[in-house]
Amino acid sequence: MQTVTYRWPTSVTTDTPELLRWTGFGGALLLTAGAWAVRAGGAVALGLAIAGAGLVVLTWALLGRTGPDAPWLRRTLAWWCAPLLVAPPLFSGDVFSYLAQGEVAANGFDPNTMSPAAGASAEAVARVGVHWQDTPSPYGPLFSAVERAITEVTGGNPALGIGLYRLAAVLGLLLVVWAVPRLAELAGTNERTALWLGVMNPLVLWHLIGGVHNDALMLGLMLSGTVVALQALPEMRWWQYTAGVVLIGLGAQVKLPALVALAVVGTALARRLGGGWVRFTAAGFAMVAAAATVSVVTSLAGGSGFGWVQALGTPSKVNSWMAPTNWPGYLAGAVFGPESGQAMISAARVAGLVLILCGVAVVVHRQLRGGISEVTSLGMMMSLIVVLGPVIQPWYLLWAVLPLAACLPEGIWRTRVAVIAGVFALLVPPLAGNFTGRVPELVAAYVVGTVLVGGAYLVLRRARVSVAQA
Repeated sequence: MQTVTYRWPTSVTTDTPELLRWTGFGGALLLTAGAWAVRAGGAVALGLAIAGAGLVVLTWALLGRTGPDAPWLRRTLAWWCAPLLVAPPLFSGDVFSYLAQGEVAANGFDPNTMSPAAGASAEAVARVGVHWQDTPSPYGPLFSAVERAITEVTGGNPALGIGLYRLAAVLGLLLVVWAVPRLAELAGTNERTALWLGVMNPLVLWHLIGGVHNDALMLGLMLSGTVVALQALPEMRWWQYTAGVVLIGLGAQVKLPALVALAVVGTALARRLGGGWVRFTAAGFAMVAAAATVSVVTSLAGGSGFGWVQALGTPSKVNSWMAPTNWPGYLAGAVFGPESGQAMISAARVAGLVLILCGVAVVVHRQLRGGISEVTSLGMMMSLIVVLGPVIQPWYLLWAVLPLAACLPEGIWRTRVAVIAGVFALLVPPLAGNFTGRVPELVAAYVVGTVLVGGAYLVLRRARVSVAQA
């Protein structure tokens, strides 16, 4: 017989994972309920959603101090994801852009060259954020094919469409759950920690499942392809290695940054064949050829053509306040005016691109010489792209956090990554939107959420589960 009792010590201890699991599940439920209630208006409902998000972040952080095994963490992830499957789109309205772009494709147009405002219905366009109504899709041909297929299956029904996009995100997450522990094994780090810091990260919950971002597919294909390719190298299983390269190439046909993984597996191949610049150059040409082949086949098979090439710069048309490369421009704009500010932003973006290329070259050289592991190389290159790129969104951090979670040893850098992830998980309200004129409501909601999470922390700080066998 098993009994559960509660005692009241001064801190959360290692025998509280079950309490933390269900507290996090309650937070996910509260976030979902609050997000639906917000549609009726009111700071209290938004405060409840914020409190739910805060509870998940809090319990996730506390779980990092406990010792549950990997299967337990996977089951907990499933419980935390479950309420979010029926939540409205959270933290971002990008899924409505997907719906409109799919309608453009279903109408026989290229969503990479025609904007939703020009090729979709007024109802679909009205749901799209104002910044993206007149801009074409920046996504690759694989995702354009997914968008068109979902529109054709659902007949343009937004609720059914969101459900199918969530299903695609879940499939991407399953690939991530499969890949991250194997990347940790390749890097020689702890599987449990990789799952906690990477897969159970609130950013994964918020933006891959709650926000329904196509980054789930990109990351799932990229990371699983990296695992498949790297596991093939010791015994030189060429078909398996090729399959891994193809998976990475498909990830890049969702969003282009996945191509970075080809640099990692190509360098690993050159090193496996003996190293040196000749083999490195040959492997590089092979990766370029593979990426081009996958791109051509995907573009032709999906029927979208090659318009996506000229649309790659679409996301940078909106200045992202989170991107460090834009900060000098904001400062210059405040001092010298908007024209000077935009000129500075453009110059800083070019400088950022140069720094990315130089940084990638250094990382690849270190990997080729055996100074860093393949997984570390992927995490470092993705970090360069995120930090120095022209646009940063909270979910972009996952490009770097997931490989870093699989390679960082215990220490200060792992803690820093966790802190950054926790901060970005609470940086935007659960329901993205324009809060101009509603700042008092937003402030009141954060006060409500902070008070509720603070109270929960005081309870968790004193609660401890003691299991006795009788």
